[in-house]
Amino acid sequence: MSFSARAAIIAAVTLAFAAGIGATAPGVARQAETAPSASNNTSDLQRVPTMAEALADLEADAPAAPTNAVVQRLADIGADDGDDADYATLAAAVAAQPLAIDDEELNCLAIGVYYESKGEPLEGQLAVAEVILNRSESGRFPRTVCGVLKQRGQFSFVRGGQLPQPSEGSRAWKTALAVAKVARGDMWDSKVSDALYFHARYVSPGWRRARVGSVGNHIFYR
Repeated sequence: MSFSARAAIIAAVTLAFAAGIGATAPGVARQAETAPSASNNTSDLQRVPTMAEALADLEADAPAAPTNAVVQRLADIGADDGDDADYATLAAAVAAQPLAIDDEELNCLAIGVYYESKGEPLEGQLAVAEVILNRSESGRFPRTVCGVLKQRGQFSFVRGGQLPQPSEGSRAWKTALAVAKVARGDMWDSKVSDALYFHARYVSPGWRRARVGSVGNHIFYR
């Protein structure tokens, strides 16, 4: 056999042997089995994203930062929300209230404050408002402020189940309305904030109820 023929045979055997090793080497066969052929659709592959890519996706999905207009509107809402407002005094809380009647319940509450305590200091007017609200929430009286006031035999200013409407231009009415808003918004508590009953100092009904305290010309009870 010539040298050139022998060299060709040796080269062929070497290539065949190398191919056999490659086909049986650890990891290579698995990679070959899982690798897609050129004809497969590579979009079907499931690829785990890197940490940087995952964070980038989270940032991309996050809501956009609010515009200045939105931020300003949120600030305005917060300023209008009496529940979250802090006032140095009850007088400051009363003075900050807009004089607008939001609904019938507020109107009824203000009427109760006006007729029962318009001559009282602000603390006394607030205490009366709290009694009316406490009754509506207690389960022992009508469930609405208007119903509490119209309950027979409870408030002497009510005639025939009707609530008289004070003059809107009256300063006392404006104060009563503002106090009603403070009370309903729970912006300030009086020292008798859990009371359910009250009477004027000049009467003695002989109640066997727990006395809470006195404010102005009224005495308050649970």
